[in-house]
Amino acid sequence: MASLKAELLAVLFAAGRPVALKELSPLGHPEEALLRALSALEKELSGGEMGIALERVAGGWRLVVHQKALEAVERVLKPTPPRLSKAALEVLALIAYHQPIARAELEAMRGKSVEGVLEGLVERGLVRVVGEKEAPGRPKLYGTTERFLEVFGLESLEDLPPLEEGPPLLLRG
Repeated sequence: MASLKAELLAVLFAAGRPVALKELSPLGHPEEALLRALSALEKELSGGEMGIALERVAGGWRLVVHQKALEAVERVLKPTPPRLSKAALEVLALIAYHQPIARAELEAMRGKSVEGVLEGLVERGLVRVVGEKEAPGRPKLYGTTERFLEVFGLESLEDLPPLEEGPPLLLRG
């Protein structure tokens, strides 16, 4: 299992993105063995001694900086996370919780135009067109992307907190 764990670490490191179980099949091991090795790696890295952790996100696994090493990484690399405006966060939250959703529905919920904000979210790869509504004019329907899950550290949309637990979605301003 040691060589399988080494192979998995190398693949996850090189990928730099979440890797799904089916993508690991070329390693030539049964799914059960891959899952056991991933679980063992997750446990071994959970203490933070190596400075990295294995995280399940967007339907796969990826290597991330362990919480214990974040301060060191920030001191050296001074990362700047992508900034989203208050309006972009509002629209993104509405899409995440109500997808698939048309622009007109977003505007009705928000009480303002979302055209520019929506275009920005599409450009950043957080939102995409997922279809067309069966209505006159066939308006586009929007939904979140795998990138959205990655950026917010979610394995799936089911990991979104319930609406009643978070701050109000609509921040009028």
